[in-house]
Amino acid sequence: MSVGDSRAVLVTGGAGYIGSHACKALAQADYIPVTVDNFVNGFESAVRWGPLECADIGDRVRLDEVFRVHQPVAVMHFAAYAYVGESMKDPGNYYRNNVVNSLTLLEAARDHGVKRFVFSSTCNTYGVPRVTPITEEHVQLPINPYGASKLMVERILRDFDSSHGIRSISLRYFNAAGADPDLEIGEDHDPETHLIPLVLMASAVGAKPLEIYGDDYETPDGTCVRDYIHVTDLAAAHLLALKRLEQGGESNAYNLGNGSGFSVRDVIRTAEGVTGHAIPVRTIARRPGDAPILVGDATKARHELGWRPGHAELSYILETAWGWHCRQGRDDLKTSVG
Repeated sequence: MSVGDSRAVLVTGGAGYIGSHACKALAQADYIPVTVDNFVNGFESAVRWGPLECADIGDRVRLDEVFRVHQPVAVMHFAAYAYVGESMKDPGNYYRNNVVNSLTLLEAARDHGVKRFVFSSTCNTYGVPRVTPITEEHVQLPINPYGASKLMVERILRDFDSSHGIRSISLRYFNAAGADPDLEIGEDHDPETHLIPLVLMASAVGAKPLEIYGDDYETPDGTCVRDYIHVTDLAAAHLLALKRLEQGGESNAYNLGNGSGFSVRDVIRTAEGVTGHAIPVRTIARRPGDAPILVGDATKARHELGWRPGHAELSYILETAWGWHCRQGRDDLKTSVG
């Protein structure tokens, strides 16, 4: 890639789960994704579609170097800590990483003349929903530091538009799940805390029971209900958001969700069908910071971005996730797939 390629897009957290899928989508659309990652949660093996810059977005000197070399036309910002429970235990770490470092990134973008910014936000900015499904007009009252940190960045983005002309789109998505249908990349966290990978791990013969955080919520079966969206659909939405900004679209925020909620027990039952194995469970106390139901209304994204989820079925989401885990030859799944 030549210096200052007009198709270069800086992708922070591009070695992570959602960021790597976005990089693939960008490359398929003839952009050049430049991954910026410090590998706290990402994997170098996931960087396949463009240059890699090993850097921390809190390091302004290093960021300046990256911006000078690649001269990107836009930034897609995925780099963040994203565990609700962890944010409740260590809020300072979340505000420092998610807010302060995002501010450093935005100031670098401003100083290097980048005027388009796509932000990976979250439905956790809404807190406990007053109505379901949730629209973008729903009051934002986060109940955990993770959601609060994302909401603060949304506010900073609005101010940077007013003061510096950086137009941004914040994508408030619900539960990312599944894997690249080609099985080139997938969900891999250490430690793993997301439900679908944990359910698949628990399907292995002799595995420890899956822990369910509370079964006394005001939901049909007592377990939390979430809107699961395939990761490739999320990646497609980021690409559409970028194109809208390129076409002169104003700063905005959009929900990304399927509009259907599935409980923890729904996921378990579906996973049993996909894997062919019974999944042992154990109910423990509720986890602080969890809302009972989070289901999104993505009508606005459909009308204004032209986005529609292409893989809304929970069974398909689980099938791709299962295919990815099996392909990795993970020790915790060998007894299930052998």
